Amino acid sequence: MRVTARQLCRRKPLESMIGEAEGEASGPAGLRRSMGLTQLTLLGISSVVGTGIFFVLGTAVPKAGPGVVLSFVVAAVVAGLAALCYVELAGAIPVAGSTYSYTYASLGEGAAYLVAWCLILEYGVAVSTVAVSWGQYLNELTDALFGFTLPDAISQPPGAGGVVNVPALVVVLLCSLLLARGTRESARLNAVMVCVKLSVLVLFVAVAFTAFQAGHFADFAPHGASGIGVAASAVFFSYVGFDTVATASEEVRNPRRTIPLALLLTLGAVTVLYILVSLAAVGAQPTGRFGAQADAGEAVLAEILRDVTGAGWPVVLLSAGAVVSIFSVVLVTLYGQTRILFSMARDGLVPEIFRRVDRKRHTPVGNTWIVGAGVGALAAFVPLQYLADLTSMGTLVAFVAVAAAVVVLRRIAPDAPRPYKVPLYPVVPIVSAASCLYLAWLLPGITWALFGGWLVLAAVLYLMFGRRHSCLRERAAVPDHAATDVSTTAAQA
Repeated sequence: MRVTARQLCRRKPLESMIGEAEGEASGPAGLRRSMGLTQLTLLGISSVVGTGIFFVLGTAVPKAGPGVVLSFVVAAVVAGLAALCYVELAGAIPVAGSTYSYTYASLGEGAAYLVAWCLILEYGVAVSTVAVSWGQYLNELTDALFGFTLPDAISQPPGAGGVVNVPALVVVLLCSLLLARGTRESARLNAVMVCVKLSVLVLFVAVAFTAFQAGHFADFAPHGASGIGVAASAVFFSYVGFDTVATASEEVRNPRRTIPLALLLTLGAVTVLYILVSLAAVGAQPTGRFGAQADAGEAVLAEILRDVTGAGWPVVLLSAGAVVSIFSVVLVTLYGQTRILFSMARDGLVPEIFRRVDRKRHTPVGNTWIVGAGVGALAAFVPLQYLADLTSMGTLVAFVAVAAAVVVLRRIAPDAPRPYKVPLYPVVPIVSAASCLYLAWLLPGITWALFGGWLVLAAVLYLMFGRRHSCLRERAAVPDHAATDVSTTAAQA
């Protein structure tokens, strides 16, 4: 099976991508444009503010000390540079698929397929990992309220004392049911859940600041700049997911304006919240206690509130916040995964069932249930501790592809409409790509090995199915096998 570089780099014209999206959206079985700026921003915040900020300080503070506040700033800068690139591309290419679609239009089909698999890591593995935690914190909540917990055999993942994680499977299937019923209904419920978990974090900040002690910041960077950088790669997981906003391009009103604004509002709100939480946490508790709490499996934020207030209600509050937070993250992340597969199916790179939209509900129902079943099985039966870092790796590589897409599209489509442009071009895309590669370099070696194996698997699947069924191949004016016949006929004439 011989594949040429020209075949791998076949691009889909911007006009074709946008025209297909608009044509399907106007049809009876198209995705419905039902979301506005507020709902989309809340969807973005929901996808970012998950279990990470509730528990990441326990592992990040021992690496950076009080300098963990700067680690959040560094991670925010890296995410912000990527967001600026997303803003330009979302305005120029207002179609579903996010990074996959941007890469398809700029770097070609082969690169887009590999990037799509990076996004499957970001979404699929992340939602499985998060779903596993849902049962654990549901147990904490029921124990604090009623003195009752589910047996470990059905509430813990394999490898941690469990046989099958039933709560993880349940939360994934419930979210799949919501998404299959319709985007509008899911967005409304998501808005309520976002308000709940943001209220919990704001309350934590307010209470923790009453015990703030400046002396806790005396030895600000005990491990130097390298410690702050390593912690930044760890807390970066807390920023993963804002690109979910761009996957909704075909389901929002006025996407050229709404998508860029929602991206910037999401990242700005989350960054301010994370910095306030980290400042309040380190100010309220000596840094030496964070690692011990994490090793003991304690919820760090809940323990800080318990110490400050001397009461038991913080455990109930934080457990409830985590349960709601995890549910909303599962909901939004599943949504993003299905829309990426929807775009891939429209291009012929995955089976047709992933693009079929229900005429009544205007959602890809089959796609949703297939993804839900796969993610649910992964969360219920597979130990995921070795795959968690792959989420950050997949995200960082996808961000590098977005930065490259900005540069390439400026060259090949200079006249395309761009409501927003990256400032200080080309410095920002270059710095964005370099900073993402730097954080990826700090991830463990086993992560790089697993990621390499993942891309090899993706390449094999592309050669076996994607390349053969590609819409670009089918629409080619002169197919590859016909080119030789034409040349031979011309020579004989």
